[in-house]
Amino acid sequence: MKIYYSKTSIKHLQKIKKDVVKNIVESIEKLPFKGDIKKMKGNKIKNIFRLRIGKYRIIYSFEKDIVKVIKIDTRGDVYK
Repeated sequence: MKIYYSKTSIKHLQKIKKDVVKNIVESIEKLPFKGDIKKMKGNKIKNIFRLRIGKYRIIYSFEKDIVKVIKIDTRGDVYK
């Protein structure tokens, strides 16, 4: 499986503590089968999901063998 990160998600990962980044990256590598995952509603794009890791949320899309990480941010800011 291939994982692609958006520019905004990479920038946010650079601002977070390294131990938290390690936890987030390990959880992303286990996608799409493990973790607190929910399908997003009301989006024009199909197959958008959210992964919860503590106070952080990862918004991603999944098609075939490709995971595209769209946004990584805290709970209050990721949905804006």
